[in-house]
Amino acid sequence: MDGARGLALIGLMIVHVLPPEDYDFEPTVLWQIFAGHSAALFALLAGVSLAFGSGGRHPVKGTALRAARASVAVRAALILAVGLAIGYAPTPVSIILPYYGVMFLLAVPLLGLSPRTLALLAGMTAVAGPIVVQLLRDSLPGPGFNPTFTSLVTEPLVLVTQLLLTGEYPAVPYMAYLCAGLAIGRLDLGSRRVQLRLMLSGGVLAAATWLLSVLLLGPLGGMKRLAEASPELSSEAIRRILVWGPEGRLPTTSLWWQVVLAPHSTTVLEKLNTVGTSMAALGAVLLLSRIAASELAPLAALGSMTLTLYSAHLLVLSTGFLANQPSGSLLIQIALATVFAFQWRRGHANGPLEGLVAAATKRTRDRVLAAG
Repeated sequence: MDGARGLALIGLMIVHVLPPEDYDFEPTVLWQIFAGHSAALFALLAGVSLAFGSGGRHPVKGTALRAARASVAVRAALILAVGLAIGYAPTPVSIILPYYGVMFLLAVPLLGLSPRTLALLAGMTAVAGPIVVQLLRDSLPGPGFNPTFTSLVTEPLVLVTQLLLTGEYPAVPYMAYLCAGLAIGRLDLGSRRVQLRLMLSGGVLAAATWLLSVLLLGPLGGMKRLAEASPELSSEAIRRILVWGPEGRLPTTSLWWQVVLAPHSTTVLEKLNTVGTSMAALGAVLLLSRIAASELAPLAALGSMTLTLYSAHLLVLSTGFLANQPSGSLLIQIALATVFAFQWRRGHANGPLEGLVAAATKRTRDRVLAAG
């Protein structure tokens, strides 16, 4: 699974660093592959890791379940704190960590649920979450950019609504990925059959939602409905939203916007589609690791400490490092991150930040188990 996390990390770095468009002002191939999909894969893998930490195929119960829930709550608070701290750096991209921390907190009561219930919750959240966001968005305050500890004091309502509903990675609809990951983490992921089914079913879901979006927006009249509901937008403006995603907020003028597949559009079909691509990516990496473990070792090294390396990447971005040479900046960052990960793993079980989080969660788990 570390290989899949490493792939998600590289995807985020590519989206953050490389230009999104080519010389013809069309989206690049790399941008189309990773934009929106990397963040979704990260969130789904977070759910898988939560499943592993609460018993895997054999979910813990009783005191052990209470200990797992307490340790996840501590983990959520620490990740949220790291994200809010990095928010003070002038990084030009949205930071996923505060949202990630809230998602972990929302996952605490879900740890004891069965895979079937979790899968059902994933589907329900993917459908209901984006609709709730659209229905409430106009009545909620606009989000800030990257929240900080100061936001807790000066704009608590903005902070809460941003992290839950209005931000770049709103926790409520993003829980579809965590629920799906929790359900997947209860399976026998060491089984070739499970890996293959994961890849194929994810691919089918992704292809089906893409085809449904094309049909609804084209032959079934979705584009016409969007134009009628949003007369303030030109046909070119609507096309740009469909390709690049919204600049800020997705329009709320019609539920037809829910069939858009653009990155970070937070629509029903976008959530279902990226659940599918994330499942397919995880299944593919697990299958590849059977025959190409050594080739995937760099990805696995990166994936073993994504909290540390993602945080470092954000801090590098805030310095403007080689901003006018994006390809060089990306290659240097990936190379240095890979070398650091390999060297650090020689003497440590976890990355620097991962080690701090692991120590805190272990103490919490041990205390609850001892009290129980």
